[in-house]
Amino acid sequence: MTAVTDRPIDADLLRRHDVAGPRYTSYPTADRFVEAHQGGQHLQALRQRGTAQPLSVYVHIPFCEQLCYYCACNKIITKHHERAQPYLAALEVEMDLVAEAIGGQAPVSQLHLGGGSPTFLSDAELSLLMQALRQRFKLLPGAELSVEVDPRTVDAARLAHLRSLGFNRLSFGVQDFDPAVQKAVHRVQPFDQVAALMRDARELGYQSTNVDLIYGLPLQTPASFAHTISQVAELRPDRIAMYAYAHLPQRFKPQRRIVAELLPPAGDKLAMLSGAISALLSAGYDYIGMDHFALPEDPLAVAKRQGLLHRGFQGYSTQPDCDLVGLGVSSISRVGATYAQNAKTMDEYEDALRQRQLPVQRGLALTRDDLLRRAVIMALMCQGRVEFESIAASYLVDVPQYFAPELQRLSQLAEQGLVELEPGAIQVTPLGWYFVRAVALVFDRYLQADASRERFSKII
Repeated sequence: MTAVTDRPIDADLLRRHDVAGPRYTSYPTADRFVEAHQGGQHLQALRQRGTAQPLSVYVHIPFCEQLCYYCACNKIITKHHERAQPYLAALEVEMDLVAEAIGGQAPVSQLHLGGGSPTFLSDAELSLLMQALRQRFKLLPGAELSVEVDPRTVDAARLAHLRSLGFNRLSFGVQDFDPAVQKAVHRVQPFDQVAALMRDARELGYQSTNVDLIYGLPLQTPASFAHTISQVAELRPDRIAMYAYAHLPQRFKPQRRIVAELLPPAGDKLAMLSGAISALLSAGYDYIGMDHFALPEDPLAVAKRQGLLHRGFQGYSTQPDCDLVGLGVSSISRVGATYAQNAKTMDEYEDALRQRQLPVQRGLALTRDDLLRRAVIMALMCQGRVEFESIAASYLVDVPQYFAPELQRLSQLAEQGLVELEPGAIQVTPLGWYFVRAVALVFDRYLQADASRERFSKII
């Protein structure tokens, strides 16, 4: 499906769906995890899966040298780089425990280093980390190896070292190029610096570069953000992720440093989104879904056209749906019909590993209803279509009967032109792709029963 709609994305429709809701990198969402689910259940799930099927692996590096005021990630702000050494040692213990449980070297088709700032680590530490991973997992030929990069912490030599370690995809955290906005959020990185790194990455043979942007930051205006979008289009990254800033200072301490009066009003925020969508489509990007754009020849755009998109804790992916092992503090794993999240503090994480126990603090064993709804939500988020016959065959349910209340609610979205209700299917329209979270949350049993959505970001 292409990103072009036959109906304008008007401000009224954007405003109508400017409500809080999950991003559905999983279902049920992580806020539904329970502390009763501990390392023993995760250990059993790992043992049951074995080494036959490929894995996706995520490694969380929590360290950052500087605090970005908008950040809601699990991170440790420090200039003491020696703190990385005991953490890397703990990571190796966790890798050992996972490999022992699985029963050997599991094949890995996708590896992602996130944070925090993975490039907080030195070249030597990155080499040791990759060596440790390769000793315990079998990185398959052609595997997607990606790393999040803070442009302030790398140069051409560092990018070359990452490339030599096998990384073939880079994600640059940009957020905004306007100097006043950068100063307001305590993340100053000139356009020329990022442009030079993008050129270096292409010369080094990276297969894909991604740029992360945020709209709704302090001092942003529709005009200033339009200029940032123009600069990003000039850089021509293969992929762009553009997120709405969620100001939740009661939950995330760093955001208390942001002056709320400097945040753009809702109307300006909607104008930024609408203008950015139009500008990126005009610049030749395909709209993938949610907040993601890609050049037409990028594998993500190809997968979208072919109906082969997948979605997990790292967002949209071209990789076939597979189990995910999360390593490091606060990381989340998905193995079979279970989710498991590691301890969120360094002390708790390292203490469990000193006892040679998996550092799982909470998680969830999915019910049959969870699995059924996950299948529907992911079909909507990735393919934009739910075939009743396929769902019925997999889960032995009468779909129209089982989801009668949900289909009734969808009729309102159909009137808005976001979905088409066919006799045996739900089809998200081209316009509906821009509001696919609003379509998916109709099937979220937990959210429909919960009056409070304050813990989620806005859909728009």
